[in-house]
Amino acid sequence: MAVDWGGMLMNPGVVSATDYTSVASINIFVALLCACIVIGHLLEEHRWINESITALVIGLFTGCVILLTTRGKSSHILVFSEDLFFIYVLPPIIFNAGFQVKKKQFFRNFMTIMLFGAVGTLISFIIISLGAIGLFRKLDIGALEIGDYLAIGAIFSATDSVCTLQVLNQDETPLLYSLVFGEGVVNDATSVVLFHAIQNFDLIHIDAIAVLKFVGNFLFLFFTSTLLGAIAGLLTAYIIKKLYFGRHSTDREVALMILMAYLSYMVAELLDLSGILTVFFCGILMSHYTWHNVTEKSRITTKHAFATLSFIAEVFLFLYVGMDALDIEKWRSVSNSPGKSVSVSSILLGLVFVGRAAFVFPLSALSNWRRKSPDERITFKQQVTIWWAGLMRGAVSIALAYNQFTSFGDTEERGNAFLITSTITVVLFSTIVFGLITKPLVGYLLPPSATGHLSSLTLSFTSEPSSPPRSYLSMLLGFGQQSQVEEEQTVPPPPPPPPDLRMLLTAPSRSVHHYWRKFDDKFMRPVFGGRGFVPFVPGSPTERSLHPCQPSKSEPERDNPPPLSPVPATS
Repeated sequence: MAVDWGGMLMNPGVVSATDYTSVASINIFVALLCACIVIGHLLEEHRWINESITALVIGLFTGCVILLTTRGKSSHILVFSEDLFFIYVLPPIIFNAGFQVKKKQFFRNFMTIMLFGAVGTLISFIIISLGAIGLFRKLDIGALEIGDYLAIGAIFSATDSVCTLQVLNQDETPLLYSLVFGEGVVNDATSVVLFHAIQNFDLIHIDAIAVLKFVGNFLFLFFTSTLLGAIAGLLTAYIIKKLYFGRHSTDREVALMILMAYLSYMVAELLDLSGILTVFFCGILMSHYTWHNVTEKSRITTKHAFATLSFIAEVFLFLYVGMDALDIEKWRSVSNSPGKSVSVSSILLGLVFVGRAAFVFPLSALSNWRRKSPDERITFKQQVTIWWAGLMRGAVSIALAYNQFTSFGDTEERGNAFLITSTITVVLFSTIVFGLITKPLVGYLLPPSATGHLSSLTLSFTSEPSSPPRSYLSMLLGFGQQSQVEEEQTVPPPPPPPPDLRMLLTAPSRSVHHYWRKFDDKFMRPVFGGRGFVPFVPGSPTERSLHPCQPSKSEPERDNPPPLSPVPATS
């Protein structure tokens, strides 16, 4: 009853010759995807139960049913294919994470996010790897090489903070939300680069030179993958800005953005770079430049299209993981020693707890030492929330584990079987159990009456003036940034803060975000477009929205009023 989707994608003609069972299997899986979406919508009011938990539970239930109907021969309705998984499922998830990132908050807290996401991931990687080497060898789970232990460190350093982000309110806790989200995406990128660096590392002859080569390879992968993604995003922005596809067809704009994003991922894989890191930064550059160069219809379409593709891919992934968790072939290899399997899973969970705590609290103290105002510091309860948010493991951990310990879904060695089943157990346990505990825990640590009110004031008044009311389109798109044209032409400058709030203000600091904005406005946006540098083409779909004072061809020419002049009151 299993279907090899990878083979079907490579040989489309096979579909017409497939028997009824294969077609029925595909229909069942698509129906399960629909069921996950519908049930997730019905449980939407329970914010701690997200689609990931729903898909896992439905996958487990479906796996049980298939096991019973096939008399223990299989638990899933499709054959795992690494090509399907890494080429078709992961790219939309990672690209959307970069495309939807809140750039203002991201760069405003850039140093703290990089501390948690990059340095913290390295600390967690070292602790988990050393712990695995010391403890797994005593359990005698099978023949594992040093590369496998290092891969375990990279796999379980990748976090999944979706459940916590669903509970946190970005308006009530802007600082905490920014740190959790920013650390999550940087953490995933760092874990993937670490994983690829380990695979290219000569683990036979380890000395000082080999370690330096490993560090150099890690930095090379990180920066070249980032550079490739930035080039793809900037090239797309330049093409759309110069040719202005929306003048002819909105569909071409959307198609070009999707294809260029996917092309960046495939080129990175072709060059043995990190495709996930490349497509992530491509998403950031596209949202910063390209997204502002397209028409309003294209903006709405791209935002929701990318989010939809990512949503379907993630539900697909967790649904398969739920079914694959009961794969009889994987569990048969470890069935002779269930106690040892539980021990491996428990050790991995314990190492995740320790590795997470080893950097969250020390790096939070370091970050607080840098912050001059007490109101900008990360409180202990917020530190506990950040620590808890990174305990869950998800899509990236599953992807890396399958890449390291399986071959087309099969585990040939006993040690690999232990690690893949333990990885599935940790992902299931952390996603379901920790995900269900997240909402009451966050509610206890950060009660709604006191949730981030002071943090909101801190971010609003210490970094930059409060932003004017957003237009309906800006709120619909939800990017947290409005058109600079709208700011300059239709909204008067905001009044100064009340005198009693000025006591909270500190001297303006020259942050990374400050210098980046100056460089961006002077050099980058004039060339690649973006907010405030939208191309103007007479008769284009964005002419009225972006240039409300520009007279159309059918209207008589008249002098435009001053951009910031208030409208006189009528009697």
